[in-house]
Amino acid sequence: QVQLVESGGGLVQAGGSLRLSCAASGRTFSDYAMGWFRRAPGKAREFVAAVSWSGGNTYYADSVKGRFTISRDNARNTVYLQMNSLKPDDTAVYYCTADEALGILVVYPDYWGQGTQVTVSS
Repeated sequence: QVQLVESGGGLVQAGGSLRLSCAASGRTFSDYAMGWFRRAPGKAREFVAAVSWSGGNTYYADSVKGRFTISRDNARNTVYLQMNSLKPDDTAVYYCTADEALGILVVYPDYWGQGTQVTVSS
């Protein structure tokens, strides 16, 4: 089992920035591709970003490309999501995710955190 704990959510004005963190435990962190999903009120869950096992490759949804940056620190067992130029449409609960297979991670990962709320005011 992999346990994931997110932090860093909050309330921010449009145009502002937030950095989410996700601490992982339970298994060898570098064995897992890591990602972020989000769910906005009344909307389906949406893939946001993913990072490969070593951190060398990253992937983004078109809606966040150029504004969000995913990264990982394998020494700290932590993955980050730097969110800049935030918009009200980014308001959602953000979930940290993990899966051994990157192709699965971006669709339906095995492991999910409890989520952290991000609210962007206009």
